Amino acid sequence: MLHRLVSAVAWACLALIAFATLSPAYLRPKLWAVESDSIVLLEHVGAFALLGFLFAISHRRHHGLVFLIVFGSAIALELLQLGIPGRDARLLDAAEKLVGGGLGIVAAQCAMLIRSRRKGQAIGQRG
Repeated sequence: MLHRLVSAVAWACLALIAFATLSPAYLRPKLWAVESDSIVLLEHVGAFALLGFLFAISHRRHHGLVFLIVFGSAIALELLQLGIPGRDARLLDAAEKLVGGGLGIVAAQCAMLIRSRRKGQAIGQRG
């Protein structure tokens, strides 16, 4: 049950990222009224870190699929901006998204490793 919920949240996160990336600037959600380069970096890295974390947790046995969805969407969404008036695709933005996605995947792997070790220690203490 929890697995399906996390998977649904991951897909919803991707849909929100796609909306924010491809919609006109006036419809995009913003953290601040005036967004500095640091805030935009935080948005890119943070959004894709969350995306990578959620997909890695919900599809823990399908690493290739997780990489394809997270990294593929970062690149595809950036390229899709080329065809949208008022939007600009930048290599730096794609790199920030890729780094964020990678950090999220690594964080999820670390969290799952820690959880499995704690679970193993608890079983060892009982036995």
